[in-house]
Amino acid sequence: MTIVAVEPSERAVVEEFYAVFAAAHEHDRTGPYPRIARFAIGFEDQWDDETVAAHVFVRGGAVAGGYALRLPHKDNSHMAMLRTLVVAPGARRAGIGSALLEHATGVARAHGRRVLRGESPAQGPGAAFARAHGFSSGLVEVRRALDLRAADPGRLAELRREAERHAAGYTLERWRGSAPERLLPDLAVLINGMNDAPMGDLDVTGEHWDVERVLAMERMNEAADTLMYATIARHAATGEPAGYSALAVPRSRPDGWARQTDTVVLRPHRGHRLGLLLKLANLAWMREHEPDVEHIVTWNAASNSHMIAINERMGFRVRDEWHQWQRPWTRRPARDGRLETAG
Repeated sequence: MTIVAVEPSERAVVEEFYAVFAAAHEHDRTGPYPRIARFAIGFEDQWDDETVAAHVFVRGGAVAGGYALRLPHKDNSHMAMLRTLVVAPGARRAGIGSALLEHATGVARAHGRRVLRGESPAQGPGAAFARAHGFSSGLVEVRRALDLRAADPGRLAELRREAERHAAGYTLERWRGSAPERLLPDLAVLINGMNDAPMGDLDVTGEHWDVERVLAMERMNEAADTLMYATIARHAATGEPAGYSALAVPRSRPDGWARQTDTVVLRPHRGHRLGLLLKLANLAWMREHEPDVEHIVTWNAASNSHMIAINERMGFRVRDEWHQWQRPWTRRPARDGRLETAG
């Protein structure tokens, strides 16, 4: 039994790890979950200011579990983020998860991090594992889904007309796939607005987005075989970007699900129902091109009452609750006068 590093080029190992990842989600009923193209991206350094460390636990010549750890270098450089830590359902209760967590913690400490962060459903083995290993919940999120098969088109159209009446003086621009180059500066401004989202008690700071980082995100979506549908709102009188919403659809191996990513309205432009308008307009456009999409999934902080109200008016219903977990450690003087880590 051993823990070994995974390189993105080791496709067979990545695919074996993904099989474990998918089996764990199926067993724990935590779907929908990312397709393999997006999963594999988690092993690559997608940003110039981030390192990804991925390892698998090999037992009897087969992958029995693994983890992928994000290590930012600019924003939140004090933190390490577990993108995933899973153990095959048939290999649980054998200490593999604990061994992987100890290994990931060692990697995080070696990179000078003081907080380890991860996520899981609020109920089930992931939550029990987190609590047993000293993690506390820093943010409660609720996952909701919209069943497009049951959605009332007339109701959605009426909501959109209502939002348009309140949003007089704003225009919409949309694109599919990568954002036009001329919109990249506006998109950076809008994504920075996501720093207003509630973060609970998480030990995190806001992220700074610029054009280069937006381009990196675009490249990641392409590599993950994801097609983006996006719409921005612009203040007609000044030309200022005001709001943004996007949906992500798998290009290949579709499963009937799309993912709502960011939705943001900048502070000076709130109060005009732009969030509702953006989501409805973007959804309608996506449905024109993606008739096989049957469900939209989204996450919101449980305290984000404004966005939750928008989602519920559209017909999103609660699917489950998730926790963002964190575990800090402290540094204390060792007997020889040096510093050692305790956590």
